[in-house]
Amino acid sequence: MELHGVGVGRGVAVGPVRRMPDPLPEPSDAEREQDAGAELAAVTYAIEQVAAELTAKGERAGGEAKDVLEAAAMMAKDPTLADDVRSRIEQGRTGERAVFEAFAAFQDMLTAMGGYMAERATDLGDVAQRIIAALRGVPAPGVPESDEPFILVARDLAPADTALLDLEKVLALVTRDGGPTSHTAILARSKSIPAIVGVTDALNLADGTVVVADAATGSVVSDPSQEVVAEVRQRIEQRKAAAAAPVTDGALADGTEVPLLANLGSPKEAAAALELGAEGVGLFRTEFLFLDAQTAPTVEQQTEQYTALLQHFPGKKVVVRALDAGADKPLSFLNDAEEENPALGLRGLRALRATEQILRDQLTALKNAQDATDADLWVMAPMVADAEETEYFVSLGKELGLTTVGVMAEVPSLAVLADQVLATADFVSIGTNDLTQYTLAADRMLGSVASYQDPWHPAVLRLVKMLGDAGAAAGKAVGICGEAAADPQLAVVLVGLGATTLSMTPAALADVRAELAATTLEQARAKADAALAATTASEARKAAHGA
Repeated sequence: MELHGVGVGRGVAVGPVRRMPDPLPEPSDAEREQDAGAELAAVTYAIEQVAAELTAKGERAGGEAKDVLEAAAMMAKDPTLADDVRSRIEQGRTGERAVFEAFAAFQDMLTAMGGYMAERATDLGDVAQRIIAALRGVPAPGVPESDEPFILVARDLAPADTALLDLEKVLALVTRDGGPTSHTAILARSKSIPAIVGVTDALNLADGTVVVADAATGSVVSDPSQEVVAEVRQRIEQRKAAAAAPVTDGALADGTEVPLLANLGSPKEAAAALELGAEGVGLFRTEFLFLDAQTAPTVEQQTEQYTALLQHFPGKKVVVRALDAGADKPLSFLNDAEEENPALGLRGLRALRATEQILRDQLTALKNAQDATDADLWVMAPMVADAEETEYFVSLGKELGLTTVGVMAEVPSLAVLADQVLATADFVSIGTNDLTQYTLAADRMLGSVASYQDPWHPAVLRLVKMLGDAGAAAGKAVGICGEAAADPQLAVVLVGLGATTLSMTPAALADVRAELAATTLEQARAKADAALAATTASEARKAAHGA
């Protein structure tokens, strides 16, 4: 049997299946036996216990896992949820039932909002399970124990489970739910562990069944032959050798330079990226400064953080994305109005333009950091649709003293108008995650349409080529900063389509570096042409491989 989903990374693993235990049974809706005060006290204690446990696990894990687990701890102590739980207890619910209902109602609201907030609904469900388990005095559902390495199969994985995986035992992750930007996917990338998410029939895999989980193809093959297992083990050894090879700058076999950059979410990630061979930063996400704030950070606060980042990269390129928030990541001081379809709403540059002072403050802080360091700072706007929006952002950036100002290509219209856009912008960076979402009209957060969220689709590749051609004609850089750049075979095709730099999660740098080094520019262009001529994503992948 062969199952398919969305692969995360390029890794492959073979081993027996171990399934996550089922969630705790739904609490009874029977009337409570003790008074409301005692019930509320028990719930309050359980919430504090769970929040403290998540925070402690985050401290032990460090890195991205720490941020994820701290966010989960904050969810547990959310005052709005606490008020809802209290109200339900006062209405006669037991503590367990009140927690179950309040958290479920909040999950439904997040799911309805879509986008980033919908992806957090799974995290909230895990927090509720942990609180209910604490009330019952039983262990919370978690990763099963095993004496031998295994491939973990689950509906989805909560942040606390994924963040603390024992990588000596868990060889790969296979989940029924989740998309390429779920916490499962994010942490799998950061840990360099193969993962296949959105596998519809994943739960049909029985405990003990030997499977091959191949993130490169997004496939899960049960009961593989000895020949297939031998091939997989060879691939695993090749990846280990690539990771251990001396770090060099990105280049094709014929010497064509292809700088390999890192996608980062905070300054503290910079040192690790440099150790893995990042030649700079192709995407620095500034949301970490804004998402947990009640008011917009000051120019001084932002300057301090941007300077801390740039100081890690003297003489190197650092591409910073202006705040990418809005309806799918609502901020009370930017735009928190409810919208029916947030992915198509007031987000990115649209939201910033509607509240221009926030944008001006951010660009001013970036100018201050530019002046205080020797890094080569490039600044770009997210969610740009056309030449007029490009002109607005580039003009504002130059007015405030920034040297290199460009835009992200995430909306298909920007690719169609690439020549107009590059007449004004200093560069374009392609965000393949959103470009794929908007090109194929498939919400990248929904597991039900995960099969459409494939940057190998010829429609997406043709848009990339339009941008690459326009960049070449204008003599300007066209980079890739979406997750597509972390797929070594696709990275080669993207270079063949005209991409001048590739930016990715640092864990993917070694694989991509090795793949580029084995391919000439002529071969990359031939692979790109073969993929462009295909009619489906899977055909494009096969055509490029055979070219």
